[in-house]
Amino acid sequence: MPAYRDVFRIPHFRALFTADVLQGGAATTSGPALGVMVFAATGSPLLSTLSMFGSSLTQLLGAVLLMSAADRLPPRAALTGSALALGLATALLALPGLPLPALFAVLLGQGLVAAVTGGVRYGLLAEVLPEDAYLLGRSVLNMCSGVTQIAGYAAGAALVAAVSPRGALLVAAGLHLAGAAVLRGCLTRRPARATGRPSVGETWRTNRLLWSSAPRRRVYLSLWLPNGLVVGCESLFVPYRPDRAGLLFACAALGMLAGDTLVGRFPPARGGTAPVRLLLLLAAPYLLFALRPGLPWALVLAAAASTGFSASLLLQERLLALTPRAMTGQALGLHSCGMLTAQGAAAALAGAVAQWVPAGTAIAVMAAASAVVTLALAPGLRRDGTALTPAVGRG
Repeated sequence: MPAYRDVFRIPHFRALFTADVLQGGAATTSGPALGVMVFAATGSPLLSTLSMFGSSLTQLLGAVLLMSAADRLPPRAALTGSALALGLATALLALPGLPLPALFAVLLGQGLVAAVTGGVRYGLLAEVLPEDAYLLGRSVLNMCSGVTQIAGYAAGAALVAAVSPRGALLVAAGLHLAGAAVLRGCLTRRPARATGRPSVGETWRTNRLLWSSAPRRRVYLSLWLPNGLVVGCESLFVPYRPDRAGLLFACAALGMLAGDTLVGRFPPARGGTAPVRLLLLLAAPYLLFALRPGLPWALVLAAAASTGFSASLLLQERLLALTPRAMTGQALGLHSCGMLTAQGAAAALAGAVAQWVPAGTAIAVMAAASAVVTLALAPGLRRDGTALTPAVGRG
């Protein structure tokens, strides 16, 4: 069984890891800066929030229009070019006097670039790692993302206070450009996984082909819906405990890191029922929020629930086993974009529910919906898992 040190011995993985750290730091550093800058200019909480998170929602457009590029562009050129584009766009956001429509147009472009980049990155990861090490490598990147988000948001807030929002944006632009240098210097040339030119038509054709398989559909729905509904639970931490929401978010992040570490290091059998059990664990502790537990119990429940996010590692491995190699990048990119969209929609739904019932009850409602979806998908997931064997390839 591979260990964490084994994946770091692979030069291409080290390059992807380093670039992920730099670009994740850039994204989380720029978020607080944009939010403060837009709020100061407009006084609008909605516009401030959209400036911080709106580019994630535009990734859905990338998934349905541009994702065929994930398998039809040479990985090194695509990743280096996208990091350069993100760096220049972030620097553009720092220009004094940039009109608000232009700012949001730049954010839209960043979201489209990021959507395709995710597909290229995860497709390349599946190429450079041995098949039995993919889950471990993806676990490392998940843990890195969690730590980078915590540190990046803190650093971003400090930079905004120390050097102004525009200064923080320039620092973020520099991190993107440093990531581009790492990718250009440490990755070797590889051909694209699929032939042909990327296009909207090809994106639709491949998406339809990916969706035409019932086992793949079940995996996608299992990656998007239970996860997204539980993120809706987390989105209500602020109304649940306004004075201690930060602690709840921190405990949820720690639980996620713990789950990814354990599943990455000691993965259960591919064909087992572990994904279903973990998805149920993801929802079950939040049901108890209907009883409005005190802070210590709420922290424990949030941490315990978040260990269930590690189900996504097992489901991604299953998705790879069900997907031809030429479509790997688009398949993983579609997962990433669909997940972000489901999380955003679930957060909005959770907020709407909390308008009518107490926050603790709304959290329990979203958790119950997640558990119901998991139970509905469970028979098919178990049947598909039984049909898989370790010998299944990616064709």
